[in-house]
Amino acid sequence: MADEQIIDENKLIAERRRKLDRLREQGGAYPNDFRRDALAAELLAQYGETDGDTLKAIPKRVAVAGRLMAKRVMGKASFAKIADRSGQIQLYVQRDALSEGFYNSEFKTWDVGDIVGATGTLFKTRTGELTVEGDDIRLLTKSLRPLPDKWHGLSDQETRYRQRYVDLVINEDSRRVFRDRTRIVGFIRAFLESRDFMEVETPMMQTTPGGAIARPFSTHHNALDMPLFLRIAPELNLKRLVIGGFERVYEITRNFRNEGLSTQHNPEFTMHELYQAKADYEDLIELLEAMMRGLAEAICGSGKVTWQGTEYDLSQPFRRLTIADSIIAAVDELDDNNLRDLAVLTRVAERLDIKVEPGYGAGKLQIEIFEKLVEPTLSEPTFMLQYPAEVSPLSRANDDDPFVTDRFELFIGGREIANGFSELNDSEDQAARFRAQVENRGAGDDEAMHYDADYIRALEYGLPPTAGLGVGIDRLVMLLTDSASIRDVLLFPHMRPETSD
Repeated sequence: MADEQIIDENKLIAERRRKLDRLREQGGAYPNDFRRDALAAELLAQYGETDGDTLKAIPKRVAVAGRLMAKRVMGKASFAKIADRSGQIQLYVQRDALSEGFYNSEFKTWDVGDIVGATGTLFKTRTGELTVEGDDIRLLTKSLRPLPDKWHGLSDQETRYRQRYVDLVINEDSRRVFRDRTRIVGFIRAFLESRDFMEVETPMMQTTPGGAIARPFSTHHNALDMPLFLRIAPELNLKRLVIGGFERVYEITRNFRNEGLSTQHNPEFTMHELYQAKADYEDLIELLEAMMRGLAEAICGSGKVTWQGTEYDLSQPFRRLTIADSIIAAVDELDDNNLRDLAVLTRVAERLDIKVEPGYGAGKLQIEIFEKLVEPTLSEPTFMLQYPAEVSPLSRANDDDPFVTDRFELFIGGREIANGFSELNDSEDQAARFRAQVENRGAGDDEAMHYDADYIRALEYGLPPTAGLGVGIDRLVMLLTDSASIRDVLLFPHMRPETSD
C-alpha cells in the first residue's frame, strides 16, 4: 500500500511539473506583483454579520491571496477556499466573469495547494457564507507536491515534526499552539517589564560553559584558534550584569545541552532567566506564582489549566514541600536521624536500582532518590524546597543549615517547570564549590561545572544579595497548550537522520 501511494504521488508531482513547465513557457511562473489589501479574518470580522442586500447596495471590492485548500468545479462556475495567515475565506469564480478562455484553460487546471490571488466583490451565498466573487484571479505559486488528504490530515507524528511546513498548512491545532507560544513569551516580557526588569542579550558561544550542571556542545574558533562551547545557561553572564549595576535583568534565550531526546528534552531549548538584586528566593516564589496565574488567565481564560486530561488549579496558592520531608514520606527506612547517613542512603539507592557513583555524597543520593520516587508524583503545583548544597553549586547555603540551600523548583504534572534560588555571592565559597565540581569532572562526571576564574573575579567586586529564576519555556508552553511532547511545541525539533529504503 505504501509503495502504491508513493507511485501515485510521483505521478501527481510529475503532472504538476508539466503544468509548471507550461507556465514557464508562457512567461507566467512565480509572479511577484500581486498585492492583497485584506485578510480573511478581517473581512469575516467586519462583514460576516452584514446581510447580503447591504453588501449588494454598497459593493466592497477586495484583493485576497492565500493557499488553495479546496476547489469545487460546477460547470461554468466554481467555489474555492483559500487560506492566509489569519484563516480561510471562500471564492466564487464564474467563467464569463474572467478573460476569455481563462476559466477552462487556467483556473480548472489549478491544484489544491497552489497559492493564488483574487480580486473581486464581497457577497453572501444562499447559505449566508461571506464570499469573494472573483473577476480577476491569478496563480502566484505552483505547488508541486500534493497536500495530505484533507480528511485524514498529516497523522504520522514523525512526518509532522520533520515536515512542519506541511503540518502547519493542514493542522489548525498546530498553528494554534505556536500562536499561543508567541502569546506566552509576549506575556512574560510585558509582565517583567511592568516590574522594571530589563531584557538583555548574552553570548551563546562561551569560553567556559557554566550556569548549570550539564554536558555542553563544543566547537572551535579558527581565527583565534581556541575552543568554544555553546552555552548551557546564561546565568553567570546575567549575574555579571547585576554586579555591574543592572539590578533587574532577564533573558529569553536558547540553551544547548548535549543530552538525549525525549518527550521532555531537546538538545536545543528555550529558557527564561531573570535576576533580581536585593531579593531572595521567597520573593521569586511570589513572582513566579503571580506570573503563572496571569499566564493561565491570558492563555486559557481562567486560573485552571487542563493538561492531558488532568486539571490543575493555578489560582490557589501552590503547595510547598522540602526535599527531606518528601523522601522521608516515600521511604519507610529514612527519617530525620539517618537522612544524611551515606551508608543508609547508599543501601536505599541500590535497592531502588539507582547507580551509585564513587563520588556521590549524601546530598546527591537524596536527589537521586527524590527523582526516582517523588518527582513523578508531583502532580498538583508544588514548590520543592531546600535542595542539598552538593547538587546546587550556585545557590546560597541556608543560614541555619548549610547542608541545604535556599533553592526551589516548581513542579506541575510531574515535570519541572522552573528552578530558582537565592544566589551564592560569597566568592570564596563559590571558588571552593567550583573546585569540587572540577574534581567531579576529573572523576568522570561529564556534566560537572568548569572552573570559571573570571566569574570568581567578578564576585570579588561584590554581588549584592540576589535571587535568580529559570523557567523552561518549552515545558511551560506544553502545559498551557495541552501538548504531550516537547516536539509539539518546537517548530523544528531535532530528529534522527531520515533513512532511505
